[in-house]
Amino acid sequence: MKVAVVGATGMVGQVMLKVLEERNLPITELIPVASERSVGKKIKFKDKEFTIVSMDDAIAAKPEIAIFSAGGGTSLEFAPKFAEVGTVVIDNSSAWRMDPTKKLVVPEINANVLTKEDKIIANPNCSTIQLVMVLHPLNLKYDIKRVVVSTYQSVTGTGKAAVDQLNAEIAGENPEKVYPYQIFKNALPHCDVFADDDYTKEEIKLMKEPKKILGDDTFNLTATAVRVPVQGGHSESVNIEFENEFDLDEVRKILSETPGVVLQDNVKNNEYPMPLYSEGKDDVFVGRIRRDLSQPKTLNLWIVADNLRKGAATNAVQIAEYLVANNLV
Repeated sequence: MKVAVVGATGMVGQVMLKVLEERNLPITELIPVASERSVGKKIKFKDKEFTIVSMDDAIAAKPEIAIFSAGGGTSLEFAPKFAEVGTVVIDNSSAWRMDPTKKLVVPEINANVLTKEDKIIANPNCSTIQLVMVLHPLNLKYDIKRVVVSTYQSVTGTGKAAVDQLNAEIAGENPEKVYPYQIFKNALPHCDVFADDDYTKEEIKLMKEPKKILGDDTFNLTATAVRVPVQGGHSESVNIEFENEFDLDEVRKILSETPGVVLQDNVKNNEYPMPLYSEGKDDVFVGRIRRDLSQPKTLNLWIVADNLRKGAATNAVQIAEYLVANNLV
């Protein structure tokens, strides 16, 4: 099976290759794709060297699967061209997520919606993925009425240049800025660009995508997204109001039994999720589970995940694994 990785030299693309090395997708030929300036360069994959090729050459090779992590504009232009030659595209950009003709997939939740007709499949936003991994089992049991989420997002979500800015500022340098302000010793309530309603695009994704993934538009969701000087992963403070009453022990039991979710909720021993320990892991970690004392049927919790892995690369590879296992590619 031929698999193309589009955006192979980028931060998510590099993690994509690492995840593909670790997992058991039956790849017979890897086709790394990057921008024109990288064409001809070599990358290593499973101790072999592969030459980076152009988009046109990758399309001509007709891979069974192409995993995209190259930005929305690139995806809008080239994903349909791959689809035309029979390739299934798994796209990590925001280009197709809210397109009503495209599926938005977190495999543990809604992979069953996929069919052989789906040639472009959207990978959700990193912050959305970790959120819905926790919301889904609780929604099934208690019926969510409203969600308030505040994020604390790693600079890795912006890319290598943002990581370079943070590290340079830590070293006392004055680097070229990716953000409007310094990020070291700071918190920016500004993830992505502002829309006309003064919400950022990141916040809008968080408000829209969960409903599509869960197949439920009966609950309300609002978000504030904040960039913090962290590299290990994204964190989220989440307040969930349910239609039905819940029991805290039962909530913990449900989450502890949810595949892909790890319960870390023992405050007596200072056990709770942190990006420091989520980095490099594929699970979504949840803790600080407690009742909202200000109103009934409402829960507070804290979610952390590595935004480059489960929030991007791992989720995309899991979609590919599902397609292969179910003969959809």
